[in-house]
Amino acid sequence: MFKYTRFEKARIIGARALQVAMGAPVLIDVPEGVTPLQVALLEFEKGVIPITVIRPS
Repeated sequence: MFKYTRFEKARIIGARALQVAMGAPVLIDVPEGVTPLQVALLEFEKGVIPITVIRPS
């Protein structure tokens, strides 16, 4: 599996949480009452966030 740095992880989760907060569809089944940040964390752990990291060579 691809290993993200802590900075990449924070950026991916933060960007996805903002998307969810703005009304983007949630990609996994989550219980009612969870925050967008919790949704983003769960999606990250399951590996379903459609965000790509491109590192310079």
